[in-house]
Amino acid sequence: MRIMKNTLIAALALVAGTFAIAAPAPDIELGLQAYTFRQITLAETLDRAVAMKIKNIQAYGGQKISAKVDEKFGHNMSDAAKAEVRALFKARNLNLTSYGVVTGKSEDDWRKIFAFAKEMGLRDIATEPPLDKWPEILPKLAALSKEYGIPVGLHNHAATTISPEKFKELDTLDPEKTIGLYADTGHMVRAGYDPIALLKTYKGRILALHFKDLTERGVKAAKDMPWGTGACDAHLQVLELRRQGFKGIAYMEYENKVPQDISQAQLDVETAACADWFPRAVAAGEADLVAGRVLPYGYVAEKDASKTWAGKNASNAKRWDAPQPLFAKDLSNADFKAGSWEYKNGVLTAKGGDNIWTKENYGDFALNLDFRCEEKTDSGILLRCSDTAAWVQNTIEVQISQNERANDRHNTGGIFDVLAPNRAVEIEPGKWHHLTITVQGPKIQVVLDGERLVNDDLAKWKEAGKNPNGTKNKFKKAMAEMAREGRIGLQGSKTISFRNIVVDRIDPATLKK
Repeated sequence: MRIMKNTLIAALALVAGTFAIAAPAPDIELGLQAYTFRQITLAETLDRAVAMKIKNIQAYGGQKISAKVDEKFGHNMSDAAKAEVRALFKARNLNLTSYGVVTGKSEDDWRKIFAFAKEMGLRDIATEPPLDKWPEILPKLAALSKEYGIPVGLHNHAATTISPEKFKELDTLDPEKTIGLYADTGHMVRAGYDPIALLKTYKGRILALHFKDLTERGVKAAKDMPWGTGACDAHLQVLELRRQGFKGIAYMEYENKVPQDISQAQLDVETAACADWFPRAVAAGEADLVAGRVLPYGYVAEKDASKTWAGKNASNAKRWDAPQPLFAKDLSNADFKAGSWEYKNGVLTAKGGDNIWTKENYGDFALNLDFRCEEKTDSGILLRCSDTAAWVQNTIEVQISQNERANDRHNTGGIFDVLAPNRAVEIEPGKWHHLTITVQGPKIQVVLDGERLVNDDLAKWKEAGKNPNGTKNKFKKAMAEMAREGRIGLQGSKTISFRNIVVDRIDPATLKK
């Protein structure tokens, strides 16, 4: 599959049929922080917002405006640059709602920022003064906010996350609550906080948000994930905002770097997935949010609610654990031959031909990961292995290969030797691709870069060595008889790497060691 570079329309075409973009609910609006697409121009970023049906944009200082105007957005722009920005927004019927994160260097600079915000018709400003400078800066910010009639909110990175204790100081310094909070839920998690608990603490002060879902908690290097698939309880973030009666904008902000952390094409796919998930979560019933029944990126959906991905807890109100990294950073929860795998800088790389296995067994689950391969790669994702010594005959394998195979059941995304993907996909050497695999009972779904390649029921494979269409396969027992729980593995190859490997168990009660 060859994806058109820098074209969201092509990326959205990949997710068509997987997502149905819903109309946003009126109280909590979705916005886009332009920093998400900082490697391209503001004009190109706005085109992506249009494609995702996002109306509200928070611009940041430093993004090139357009091919026509070789200036960067900011409060020191020329009049010509300001006119170009207005024209870009007007032509696309979008709203320039906010500017940030920006911090003035002096009182004169702060006045320029507020005057610029008023001139451009912004709703608010996001800023991040040092925590130890609050007594000096916050009273001035409150005064300027009142003078110019422009609300201002305090943003947080991991190191500046406002603890409950620090929040009390804010109430002391700004008792009139002139200053709000630009709550960044991703950085809360990176700092080791529970985002739901902090949102509860911040009730009444939240001006807007940078809404996020990450690969793991308490890790500063955690990466952004499609909302609802990460470890940040995105559905409960939405629920808490609704319970507070929050009426404002939650901005999407991906901080993954292109191309180091994510390809441009995959960034387009994942942000489109977030834009699809959020309005559905905002509009969902409270019980559905508590139980996690707003199906996210790549998850299986069934007409019978008891059989949906969220149906794992349909019999009780207790929600399942958030998705977790499949392997620990020190690989202490993995079985593999010493020296055959290396985990470094968030990337797990095969150093030989041996597999790596979880020590735990998994029954029904969703597995999200990125993979990168080179020429002649032959690897795969190994599911529900009941015997790692004889894994070839006791594993369901989702194939990964760099080249198209003569046997279409050996192509990337297919179930090896059993089920061909919907079409052959071109895997570019050296490029990161994203897989979402869900298994529930005998059902399996494989989504590659937002495109569903497999969605079938292995119960139809009733004969050993034979596929339902009459073709032969290598297995000495029928696929329908394969174990319904087992270890998850990654097939070794000298040319394969993985990252952002996150698993979500459908029913933790089925987990056995």
